[in-house]
Amino acid sequence: MYQQKPATGHGSRDGGAHDRELEEAVKRAQQGDEDGFTLAYRLVNPLLIGYLRGLVGDEAEDVCATAWLEIARDLGRFRGDGAGFRAWTVSIARNRALDLLRREKVRPRKSSTTLDDLPHPASPELTDDQALQALATERVLAQLAGLPRSQAEAVLLTTIVGLDNPSAARILGKRPGAVRMAVSRGLATLRRRLPLQELDLRPITRRRPTVPTPGGPDD
Repeated sequence: MYQQKPATGHGSRDGGAHDRELEEAVKRAQQGDEDGFTLAYRLVNPLLIGYLRGLVGDEAEDVCATAWLEIARDLGRFRGDGAGFRAWTVSIARNRALDLLRREKVRPRKSSTTLDDLPHPASPELTDDQALQALATERVLAQLAGLPRSQAEAVLLTTIVGLDNPSAARILGKRPGAVRMAVSRGLATLRRRLPLQELDLRPITRRRPTVPTPGGPDD
């Protein structure tokens, strides 16, 4: 049985805004309620896609679909709250992404958009909050692949997924202080590269795979 340690707080973005709703949805799903599972999927899937995009680029949706098959299969083993469920699902998704990278023996993929595509120079007035808001756009999410992997993952986990530093540290196998430093350095790089006109709060929209069924076949 998987027991997720309780989170001590949420990350910098709103990944944890619906944690109470998510916790209830997971409980319903574990009792066989398909609507509960669908709601949990809809709350978590965009966060996983955003995170995976920074690791495997255009393979993110395929990797995420594979992760959801495992999540659905093992859902009954999970014990924890909404924040814990986010941490559990991202850990599974990360493992599947690393499997892909190991098979192909490549470093984390860049998407078709590169850092050089961003206009320069960046505005000196760009703040941490504005840099975080910029992560909501498709274009800027792609730029995280240009960061060192340790920084990209730390930023993704604490901003896109909304995990606190201790939860992110457990997933990455690092100390919370190291995660905090990686986030700070990653955001500093983004601030230097992101112009104010790139900042956008539009929601991340992606083609979503078919919602898997809990307890379905593990293809």
